[in-house]
Amino acid sequence: MKYSKLFIAAATAATLSLGGCFSFPAGPAGAQGATGDTGATGRTGATGYTGATGNTGATGYTGATGGTGATGGAGATGGTGATGGTGATGDTGATGNTGATGRTGAKGSTTGDTVVIVPAK
Repeated sequence: MKYSKLFIAAATAATLSLGGCFSFPAGPAGAQGATGDTGATGRTGATGYTGATGNTGATGYTGATGGTGATGGAGATGGTGATGGTGATGDTGATGNTGATGRTGAKGSTTGDTVVIVPAK
């Protein structure tokens, strides 16, 4: 009997140790479990405080006045106009004809002491 207990113990140990080496196909799937209850709705949170109104910004400074612009220079003096050309010399007029020579009048008779003066025309 001493050996039979020892044999059973060795056979059991071998079965347990070799049982982990063999795998069998999986069995059929079990039934699906029931859906759990929905949890209670949580409380609504408290409304937060409104923030304080911000301060008004400082008024800006007035900008500096611009400087007066430079005065423009005097305009250039215009050039002297060109001198006009000398006019053409006029033609010399035609020479007039010489008048006819007058005739000498008839010689009158003179009395000894009378002198007659005839003015020239």
